[in-house]
Amino acid sequence: MGYAHEYADAVLHRGRVPMEPTDFVPDWPDGPRRGKFYPDVEPYALPDGDGLPDAPAARGLLPAPRDGARPGDPAGFTLPLLAAMLKDSYGLTGRRLGIQANSDLSGLPLHTHANWSRGTAGGGGLYPVSIYWASGPSGPLTPGIHYYDVQRHAVQRLLTGDVTARVREALGPGAPEEARQTDQYLILGVKYWQNAFKYNSFSYHVVSTDLGTLVQTWRIWAGARGLAPAPVLWFDEPRLNGLLGTSGEEEGVFAVVPLRWDTPKATAAPTAPAGPDPTVRHRDSERSRTVLEFPTLLAMHAATAQDPANRPAPGALAAAAAPPTPAGGTRTALPAPEFPAVPVRRALRGRRSSFGRFDAARPVTPAQLSAVLAACAGTSLPSDADPDGAVRQARMYAFVNHVESVAPGAYAYDPEAEELRLVEAGPQGAFLQNTYFLANYNLEQAGAVLVPTVRTTAVLDAVGDRGYRLAAGTAGAVAQTFYVAAAALGLGAGVALGFDNISFIEKLGLGDGDEAPLLIMPLGNERPRPADFRHEIA
Repeated sequence: MGYAHEYADAVLHRGRVPMEPTDFVPDWPDGPRRGKFYPDVEPYALPDGDGLPDAPAARGLLPAPRDGARPGDPAGFTLPLLAAMLKDSYGLTGRRLGIQANSDLSGLPLHTHANWSRGTAGGGGLYPVSIYWASGPSGPLTPGIHYYDVQRHAVQRLLTGDVTARVREALGPGAPEEARQTDQYLILGVKYWQNAFKYNSFSYHVVSTDLGTLVQTWRIWAGARGLAPAPVLWFDEPRLNGLLGTSGEEEGVFAVVPLRWDTPKATAAPTAPAGPDPTVRHRDSERSRTVLEFPTLLAMHAATAQDPANRPAPGALAAAAAPPTPAGGTRTALPAPEFPAVPVRRALRGRRSSFGRFDAARPVTPAQLSAVLAACAGTSLPSDADPDGAVRQARMYAFVNHVESVAPGAYAYDPEAEELRLVEAGPQGAFLQNTYFLANYNLEQAGAVLVPTVRTTAVLDAVGDRGYRLAAGTAGAVAQTFYVAAAALGLGAGVALGFDNISFIEKLGLGDGDEAPLLIMPLGNERPRPADFRHEIA
């Protein structure tokens, strides 16, 4: 049993046993930037993708059964497609100025405290994932390593020269075929301090969910166009850190996403040339004057980065699949899941957290609840252990407050039967609010609060400590699906990590198993005519 088991248990119990350091207070004025800054590297603007044809969000949210290619689907990524996906996922698209109940409201009008919207959700709104594009000869740019500058929607070339053969070697001989056949890769690094300055030891869990939200945004966006990018999670992490010129203790490499490029044939060399690897020599400028280290975070990085050659076999994750819903019980049938014909870009631009704005006067409909539950239950994070994402990794529960023709209560969702199975009857609002740590969500006013569970310890048993990124990333992927599904339906939504996980285990009767409730996700209509500002910048 590795260190990740110990960390997973601490995360699950942190509502009752605080994680060290218990006296930590963030130094907000000295906080880091929300993105890396390379002041001496020239940016190259990317196209914004406004001329691309619309793609339906529903195809990315409910991809099964897989219907194969459709007329007009791209054969692979192009520069306009990739640039649009980056913009719609991690680029800045607007400014958050709506009146809401979050604690940062008073500072939002000040430019120094501005909160910018993105298509992807981020834990605490901190966005610590760095996106690097390792491009080879088949791509449209000079081969090299390019950093995606989210503020300017541009790339900065940090290293010139084709290193994609070295990336392939770092992925190892057991990497999926698509990873071995391309010379275009998105490398996802996580700059720990960008999140740890707020969440300290808990930050490893938060950034792992951030990995899942970003990858799932790409899968929804690309899936709407018939493409299916999938991350590789097992690789030689120190070697990729060396290429990027980063220290693993400061910035971990969490995933590599191979891209199928729309070109007849990749031209990169099949093997890396002899000699030492080149390395990025540019360094980002850190804003914080004081950067702290947290022993728990460093221990988790060490535990998950070691033994990269021990890649789990395809199918290994089956042992950690979500359990089926028990037969029988009191059940409520839901309508077949269906989404309106909303373009995926519009759904991503409409994604936001509904802090304090839920309104019970307008209940959620059973059809809306069914669509969101089905999309969330069908979400998985593909990996080396489950390349096709075929294993159902998350189980969904619903605390119903205000849903038409559905009695209040706690339910387990049965995705095969499209039914709710009653766990506990009666109003749940008081329980939800009393077990939530903050005051920025009025949970009793939400139509329903969804709770995904993941068998975290079973994942770790099946694939090792690096599987923690996969387990928490799965929860993040479910959260992103939830947000996009709600936006497509015109509903308000929110996702929170700060709640008493153990109380939910007790309430749902999960004490005899290994399901871990990792998020609470309120869903509902918002109050009409809210105070807001026109905020679009893209």
